[in-house]
Amino acid sequence: MKGLKVPKKMANDIIKMLVAGSLLNRDYRISRDHEHVYIPLREDARIPEIDGAEIVDQEFKESKRSPAKFTDILKSKIPEDALASIRRSFDIIGDTVILEIPEELHDYRFIIGEAALEFTGRKAVYMKRSGVKGVTRTRELELIAGSPVSETIHQEYGSRIKVDIKEVYFSPRLANERETVAAQVKDGEVVLDMFAGAGPFAIAVARHGRASRIYAVDINPAAVRYIEENARLNHAEDVIVAVEGDVREFLRDRECFADHIIMNLPGSACEFIDDAIRAVRDGGVIHYYEFARDFKTPVNRLKEAARPFHVEVLDMRRVKSRSPGVWHMGIDARIRKSASSDPEKSEKGYNSLI
Repeated sequence: MKGLKVPKKMANDIIKMLVAGSLLNRDYRISRDHEHVYIPLREDARIPEIDGAEIVDQEFKESKRSPAKFTDILKSKIPEDALASIRRSFDIIGDTVILEIPEELHDYRFIIGEAALEFTGRKAVYMKRSGVKGVTRTRELELIAGSPVSETIHQEYGSRIKVDIKEVYFSPRLANERETVAAQVKDGEVVLDMFAGAGPFAIAVARHGRASRIYAVDINPAAVRYIEENARLNHAEDVIVAVEGDVREFLRDRECFADHIIMNLPGSACEFIDDAIRAVRDGGVIHYYEFARDFKTPVNRLKEAARPFHVEVLDMRRVKSRSPGVWHMGIDARIRKSASSDPEKSEKGYNSLI
């Protein structure tokens, strides 16, 4: 087939030129010998005269091009109008994949699962059968492709997080959020994660190496087992304390002890704000999460619950979309419990909290 033979030292520049002019035949692979590079060309390509290069008749190997998205694999396998209903995004957790498939496409779930398995190269593909529910925050999953693997090790930012996706809730989409929070912890500070799951926030904080103690609390016994195992996997046994039970019971006799409190339970964290306010130290930071349409709603909720203390909002983030117009909101707020720690009140000469 038609090809262009060029000296090796000229190859990169010529390839760039051919790509820019859409002259390269991408269905075949570029080949090389000791002195030259052979570039496959489109049959209709008209190549300008290039010193040192010549048109040749050359054999090229076919290029195995991976599909750009997993729905490309499904073309001709399911009706074209059904393709538009399939969500292009999915969660990859270690060796597993979790898909959300519309109910009208459930009859095609095994075909869709095999396509996702081929595209991702993972071991197992699951379909969501329910939303996150119950106090243990788990969801029903159905295996639709691959082997029945549900326990896996997920890696993010150098952390290793072991989890059974059937027993413990875990979202890989919060990796950046975990880093954002972990980076705020200073040397010697105490951190409380009120709804820890398998401990990904605690592991991220521990990896940064500044916290003196991290309390990771969860009511799900399976989650607490994974917190303990993940502490060992990440050499953080000395700093992470796994606590099984209701966080309110844990906080019953504890006040003003935490410098940072993580409240990543956006559906119901609002019910625990009073507990967090009591537990946070003067000048400590609450990392509060809520499903909301705007920032005003969670900020006002925090301020109202914190009265008479002063709330200083440090940052506000749209962590991820939950549904059209509704966001998983993240608020970092410093709680000033005394007049001396409140710059605004100190400047005004206040001697007591309002």
